[in-house]
Amino acid sequence: MTPSAPIAPIHPHTYTLHGQTITDDYFWLRDRQDPQVMDYLQAENGYTEAVLEPQQELREQLYQELKSRIKEDDSSPPAKSDNYYYYSRVESGKQYRIHCRKRDSLDTAEEILLDGNELAETLPYFSLGIFDISLNHEILAYSVDSDGSESYTIRFKNLVTGALFPEELPHTYYSSAWGNDNQTFYYAVLDDAQRPYRIYRHHLGTPVTADELLYEETDSQFFIGVSKSNDDRYIFLDVDGSITSEVHLLSADDPTAKFQCFAPRQRGIEYDIFHHEGYFYIHTNEDALNFRLLKTPVTTTARSAWEEVIPHDPECLLEGVEEFKTFWVIYERRLGLQFLRIWDLRSGEKHEIEVNDPTYSIYGAANYEYDTEIFRFAYSSMVLPTTVYDYDVRSRQKVIVKQDEVPGGYDPDLYASERLWATAEDGQRVPISLVYAKSVPRDGSAPLYLTGYGAYGISSNAYFSSLRLSLLERGFVYAIAHIRGGSDLGRSWYESGKFLHKKNTFTDFIACAEHLIAQGYTTTGMVAISGGSAGGLLMGAAVNLRPDLFRAAIADVPFVDVLNTMLDDTLPLTQLEFDEWGNPQDEVYFNYIQSYSPYDNVTSQAYPHLLVTAGLNDPRVTYWEPAKWVAKLRRLKTDQNLLLLKTNMDAGHGGSSGRYERLKEEALEFTFLLRVFGMATV
Repeated sequence: MTPSAPIAPIHPHTYTLHGQTITDDYFWLRDRQDPQVMDYLQAENGYTEAVLEPQQELREQLYQELKSRIKEDDSSPPAKSDNYYYYSRVESGKQYRIHCRKRDSLDTAEEILLDGNELAETLPYFSLGIFDISLNHEILAYSVDSDGSESYTIRFKNLVTGALFPEELPHTYYSSAWGNDNQTFYYAVLDDAQRPYRIYRHHLGTPVTADELLYEETDSQFFIGVSKSNDDRYIFLDVDGSITSEVHLLSADDPTAKFQCFAPRQRGIEYDIFHHEGYFYIHTNEDALNFRLLKTPVTTTARSAWEEVIPHDPECLLEGVEEFKTFWVIYERRLGLQFLRIWDLRSGEKHEIEVNDPTYSIYGAANYEYDTEIFRFAYSSMVLPTTVYDYDVRSRQKVIVKQDEVPGGYDPDLYASERLWATAEDGQRVPISLVYAKSVPRDGSAPLYLTGYGAYGISSNAYFSSLRLSLLERGFVYAIAHIRGGSDLGRSWYESGKFLHKKNTFTDFIACAEHLIAQGYTTTGMVAISGGSAGGLLMGAAVNLRPDLFRAAIADVPFVDVLNTMLDDTLPLTQLEFDEWGNPQDEVYFNYIQSYSPYDNVTSQAYPHLLVTAGLNDPRVTYWEPAKWVAKLRRLKTDQNLLLLKTNMDAGHGGSSGRYERLKEEALEFTFLLRVFGMATV
């Protein structure tokens, strides 16, 4: 017997703005103290389980399959810091990582610094925030979020005796820095809206009430955090808005120092700094859309003293610089691909680390030592498991430190990876990364899994996933759309997918699906799409615009109630994100956001099969956004396709915290997909 879907009651809530009267029938779902709200969420969870109950055996099989492809007993490659080698490991059957070190050599006895499994034992949710060890390697500062709200409590552990210090620092953000005296500690505190707004200095062993407030950010459009320079000379305070930033600094040697502003903020100007051998280096977009690098002596921070080191390149995004004593690693992005360029400061020579795949990810790994000639990086492609290398910047030789193992065997020669270009409706060329089994026919009969994000300037890099093999082995083509709103093709790619250009993100995504259909990888109605958070906004917009194109959509913690959220400045991210989406108090932005906001544009039409997830304690995309969207869809859609809402009642934005619980969430999504594609056989 088919279970009955929950029907959320309508309680109209109206407001008037810019001469328009807006009615929100499901505004009441915001009140989590209302028992009716909890009853509704639980009813939706029960409905999801009941609908998928016939596939329970498949779901368990998928879970076991996914689990069989991860190495349950595994360890990260040890990374050297002074006389210690730091690493973390996981044990079979345990959910969380165990953080360890060895002294002097890898042959000495292991010292367990922190066992996440022990910390999580009595908690419904566990997330480790900071893991910050003092300069003398004797004190560990760590923080824990116990409900997914991203509010952390910091504790201190004496690594010599194993004892915990009595003080606890509550309601903190995940950034921190140690002073060089190994007693002074800098940390960020959240306000009532979950925004990091204050920086305090704590002296180990003293009451938290005595902590010194060093900085308070009163502008709600900015988040703040602290970090330490790679050479351990300075503590940096970063003040970041969506399009504007400011840095303050103080000496890490002086436990009484006050923060000094490096360069006052100017709207639209972003910058960050690092210190190297008597100079501050400024990575900035000032007069440089794709960023450039400047320098100034530590004796003056006046803009008039800044000298150019790496000029602006309109064809290359300068993503950042990682500094070491005798070389730098320059992070660049050209034509949507990442490049690591080594600058040997002794010889002045520059060279790139070689890559071979058509689409890939490459990034710095654990590099704890400043005075070294070895750079550790990780490389992954859609067919190559993540491989960690130690790279000698002098000899240009690289040594594999570790390659992720796929238990049960994996043959990359059975798979092919490509990079294609779709043409958007305005003529822009949009890159697509894809992978598939070589046995899959190119006659349009294959199902396609297409994902995308397209927001905040975040680029979507191609990477390997052993979990993805469960789809590839069943004949799916897997593709990533590198759409506008990200910085995949440089900063202009981001600028042309935000504010009053946001719809380019959605039409780019649709163009990618249409291109893959035209090239014979799949056909209309055989496409599943997936995205989370701002990528969930993409899912909502795509199914409103072209529901005929897709068979199914998975929207994880989707940002779908854009207009109402951006009108509520009590939420953590709203004011910060006025420079991403626009402020709807301005009528121009109000009308534009209203024209694409998925919740506001649900209409009476047939929709694809939909699986929607939420986290009850999510501070980024509140649970009521997906809940309201599903309620409205259920009332208005004209089809008989599945519409499922799964709310994690013990988690936040990232879903379940334990690695096995996350596999169960993945198995649920794969079960949904295989069912709606008629492939739900055990």
